Amino acid sequence: MTKLLILSVSAGNGHVRAAQALAATAQTLVPPCTAVHIDAMAHVAGGFRKLYTDWYIQLVNRAPELWSYLHQRTDSTPHHAPSQRLRRGIERLSTGALLKEIHREKPDAVVCTHFLPAELLMRERNRGRIDYPVWLQITDYDLHNMWLVPGMAGYLAATEEVAFRLRARGIPEDRIHVTGIPVMPAFSEPGVPALARNACAAELGLDPSRPVLLMASGGAGVGDLASMVERVLGLGGEGNFQVIAVAGRNVEAHGKLEALARRYPGRVVAIGFTNEMHRMMAAADLVVTKPGGLTVSECLALGKPMLLISPIPGQEEHNAGFLMEEGAAWLAYDAIGLDYKVARLMADPAKLANMAARSRALGKPQAARAVLQHVLGTPATGTAA
Repeated sequence: MTKLLILSVSAGNGHVRAAQALAATAQTLVPPCTAVHIDAMAHVAGGFRKLYTDWYIQLVNRAPELWSYLHQRTDSTPHHAPSQRLRRGIERLSTGALLKEIHREKPDAVVCTHFLPAELLMRERNRGRIDYPVWLQITDYDLHNMWLVPGMAGYLAATEEVAFRLRARGIPEDRIHVTGIPVMPAFSEPGVPALARNACAAELGLDPSRPVLLMASGGAGVGDLASMVERVLGLGGEGNFQVIAVAGRNVEAHGKLEALARRYPGRVVAIGFTNEMHRMMAAADLVVTKPGGLTVSECLALGKPMLLISPIPGQEEHNAGFLMEEGAAWLAYDAIGLDYKVARLMADPAKLANMAARSRALGKPQAARAVLQHVLGTPATGTAA
């Protein structure tokens, strides 16, 4: 039986979710495939993990201008530059346990959803320590220099433009495959009755005949999630909008949302951490979210129009640009823009329907299966769900 190792990095959630999607999809394949997912940050030095994850999150939240500068600077720095070699040297000193764990698994193939483990394995391959193929899954709708890891067996791109950029930067054409970004199997069957919009709304205690917004995050310029929801509830008159608000693991935000739900009975559903995001999205007429690569891929898989907020400079700005160019999303720059655009979109069902159609056309709900087909070298057929 083929053994596939999937390596992610928990710097943000997107890389991990893409890996989880591949692992979950591998379980449905015929013939069977054993898939093991490892988060690289679980096997590195503590100080390095804190720098690589916590520092990144604090930087993008507290100093977005600095992050924007670093993002642009590293995008123009060649892979062989001294600063890049120094960075990789520091990474190697901190990731010995990770390499031991990878070697212990003895995989037949590896897929990396982040460039860090891909760079480590590139060096191992160059030194003759591994002989299995290593693939790199790009998890945004644009290309940054850090994804240009030489010597990969294949590069898995979200769109034709990302593939074009890979070729323009010297990656051989025969190693580039346009697959989309992997999403969980739950997002891959949008037409089944279980994901019907009205049924999902009713299960959440909402009135399917009235508009439903899914609001999944707050951020710079628009305020925290609870304040966003409260403003939206006041738009268009009493009783107009219903809101599903997802706080994730933010306990404080969830508590504020539950207080709002008590003040506005029947209009707010307060959700903490959930593995049922596909059902939340299915119930919504509009999704208000940050444009992370995985989140927007899930929206596209279900054909949902998006109102984007607080993009991280660099990769999320580029994701937002792609979605707006293609007509699947609008962008709110600040709290006033959020209020205006929510009101305008929810008052224009024809516009929302057009955006939903564009979103559906862009969606690649079978991306994980397409990735596995390339990696495993055989048609990745699946069992019935």
